[in-house]
Amino acid sequence: MDYNFISIEGCIGTGKTSFAKKLAYDLEIPTVLENFEDNPYLKNFYNDPDKNAFSLELYFMAERYNQQKEIIKNINLFNKTIISDYAFIKSQIFANITLKNPDDLHLFKMLFNIINQNIKQADIILYLHKNTNSLLENINKRGREYEKSINAKYLEKLHKAYMQYFKQQTKSKILIVDSSNLDFIKNPKDYIYLKELLDKKYTNTITFI
Repeated sequence: MDYNFISIEGCIGTGKTSFAKKLAYDLEIPTVLENFEDNPYLKNFYNDPDKNAFSLELYFMAERYNQQKEIIKNINLFNKTIISDYAFIKSQIFANITLKNPDDLHLFKMLFNIINQNIKQADIILYLHKNTNSLLENINKRGREYEKSINAKYLEKLHKAYMQYFKQQTKSKILIVDSSNLDFIKNPKDYIYLKELLDKKYTNTITFI
């Protein structure tokens, strides 16, 4: 592929990690996967969002930054293609929603902007969009206790936040694909379809498919 650094993004329940793993296995390339379940503030956040939001988002950003440093090292040393199941901009997108305290959000943005200048941005971000009902169904299927509070309103707000942020950024190509009717895990044709989309060059910063 023409891209050294590919990020897979989307709302909760889109299958980002599953697709990233499948593509990496197929292409025999390394993956960088988010260890969100290791975040010690995650369960506390769902129990008391206002109290634990800042700690949650700060921890996520620090962990993502550590992973991003490894991405830079691998690309610079071995010129390898690497795929990740998230983009670093996710830190700011989620913080915009979860941080209700203006002072906390202001401080977080300051830290994010400092860090964001010192990491490699994804060459292309594949954003897998699914309709809200499909997302809720997928979330319910995997049965994570701390995700039970996620509702349609939150998912729709998150999708809008991604779209708004994508319009503002210029460093990565953004490929937005409606995957509501795709099953890229069970249907080989759907998987190949997405894979071939990532093997094309795009002139526009944002491409909708």
